[in-house]
Amino acid sequence: MIDMNQIFLITDIPGHSPQISRLLSMMNYARFTTLESVKDLSVEQLDYLLDQDSNSIGALLLHFAAVEYAYQVGTFEKRELNEEEMSVWGAALSLGQEGREKIKGNELDYYIEQLNAVRNRTYELFKTVNDDWLYTEEEFWAHKQANYYFMWFHVFEDEINHRGQIRMIRKRLKV
Repeated sequence: MIDMNQIFLITDIPGHSPQISRLLSMMNYARFTTLESVKDLSVEQLDYLLDQDSNSIGALLLHFAAVEYAYQVGTFEKRELNEEEMSVWGAALSLGQEGREKIKGNELDYYIEQLNAVRNRTYELFKTVNDDWLYTEEEFWAHKQANYYFMWFHVFEDEINHRGQIRMIRKRLKV
């Protein structure tokens, strides 16, 4: 999936149109840096909470997978997550108290497997559309228009934002 020989290139990806390739290239680099920031963390470190209101690193990692999955469903299937999907992804989407209670006790490999499974599905879904699809517009936050390009930019922009939290938590680990 991620070609480490091209991690610093925003370039064509076989089987994908040019703009989708560039989007995936940026998503891949964001993921690469995320994985570097959590390398070798223990379960205890992944579950560590700075305070009673914070999110754990593990919860944030699962949040990345959940957000990407939700955008797959929203943009490719044009629907909201159903009850079954919410039982899988709901805590990771909302984080907060629910995330603190439900997302813990997992090895790093668990989170990486979730991230990879969702990303692999993204790759497959993006093979079914072309660059024109990225410019499809829909109502989005606060009843504003957005296109799929922006929505998918937001998927990795959200990851980059929360990766800053991960780095801050990692610096303050007391376990």
